[in-house]
Amino acid sequence: MWDRQKTGEAAVENRILRVDNVKKTVNYLKKNGLAGTFYAAAERVQEEKKADYRYQAPDAGTLAKQRQETADYPYRFSIVVPAYETKEAYLREMIASVQAQSYANWELLIADASAGNSVERTVRQLIHETGDLRIRYMRLPENRGIAENTNAGINLAKGDYIALLDHDDFITPDALYEMALCVHRGRRGGCPPALLYSDEDKYDEGLQTFVFPNKKKEFNLDLILSNNYICHFMAVETGLMKRLKLRADYDGAQDYDLVLRVVDSLWPDDALTLQTTRIRHIPKVLYHWRSHRDSTALNTNSKSYAYEAGRRALADFCRKRGFRVKVEHARHLGFYRIDYEPDLFSVRRDAGIVGGRILDAKGRIFAGGYDGKGRCLYEGLPARFTGGSTHLAVLKQDCAAVDIRCMRLRKELQPLYAKITGLPYREKHIWIKEGREKKEITIADVGGLACDEAGYRKLGMALGEAVRREGYLVVWDPGITIRI
Repeated sequence: MWDRQKTGEAAVENRILRVDNVKKTVNYLKKNGLAGTFYAAAERVQEEKKADYRYQAPDAGTLAKQRQETADYPYRFSIVVPAYETKEAYLREMIASVQAQSYANWELLIADASAGNSVERTVRQLIHETGDLRIRYMRLPENRGIAENTNAGINLAKGDYIALLDHDDFITPDALYEMALCVHRGRRGGCPPALLYSDEDKYDEGLQTFVFPNKKKEFNLDLILSNNYICHFMAVETGLMKRLKLRADYDGAQDYDLVLRVVDSLWPDDALTLQTTRIRHIPKVLYHWRSHRDSTALNTNSKSYAYEAGRRALADFCRKRGFRVKVEHARHLGFYRIDYEPDLFSVRRDAGIVGGRILDAKGRIFAGGYDGKGRCLYEGLPARFTGGSTHLAVLKQDCAAVDIRCMRLRKELQPLYAKITGLPYREKHIWIKEGREKKEITIADVGGLACDEAGYRKLGMALGEAVRREGYLVVWDPGITIRI
């Protein structure tokens, strides 16, 4: 549907990317040491061997049905694109992907901060050729950075929702259809979405193929406090977006800062937890993130300042919520660790249980955090592995339940333990190894229980359900690790 680079250009680009991958490995080695690099490389090889992904765009018949189904929907989407010296091929592909939408009620706002005229010339030529007045071009008087450039487009948006699209990426032809459908269902159910986000993949510029689908979780507070897993494709209700805007102080992590402030806006000070029903995940790839040598999709060192901006945005969120914490960079760039002072329960009143992971004799996860069906998160994964490119297995996140042998329970909820197990809740102190150091942790003392593995899991699930019924979160922290 869209033009691709010539074969010769792609071959040159592919050689350049291989050199960049070598540089990336060297930088990783310097930061994480030989052992960390070895395990990361081994896990990456396994991940690529298991990869069997083919993006399949909807066929013409499906798109026609979508167009007919949503023809009367009143919801307009304003897609804002900050452009800066964009390559013509990328610009044309981005615009074509918007014009190809099966959902027609949109406007494309291109805020151009380029010094040259190539972007303006290309856009105006496309408008002239197609007569598509839904494309709106604005020339900015100066380049004020990605946040302020984007804000210029946000200010002119007339739609009900504002979606953000990078100038060198593109979206699937059903992207706005899926978002419009989600908005329609939410409004009919009396709960209009404030923020919508979808799954995404990467378009490998060298190989000219789609790779690494990022199939995301439903909204997960502790996970978003570890990493901006929401990322692309994202849309925010216009009134909220125009009130919050993007903040120039967080350029490079402006989207993460925005998400955190949306979360804050949905969490009234007098409420135990935030209104998660207004944050909607669409479990479908709707966004293609282009990987080329200058993009963060490929080279995390190309915008290292962005990761520090992300850390500051997270620290600002915690400060506004009144959390007494220390926010630090995790081992992998773009991922963060929050250390609560003095502990999670004293800082956050929404946390009911915190639990960790349990390793078997071979050092693999066999118990710990559980999903709603009682399945162990990352079961069988070696302790030194991170869970692939998303590193989910080493990030704090909320879940349905945790193993009763490796958890702590909030004081107000401890009577639930006695009700479920028939024993009073007691705690014990143990020492665990964290890297090269040892630290003391406190976990529940389950010495009075006589259970097999299935029994422990059943009790953990029952306790998790009871805690969540009371309105609290169950937090899984892989930094808490014990062996059995």
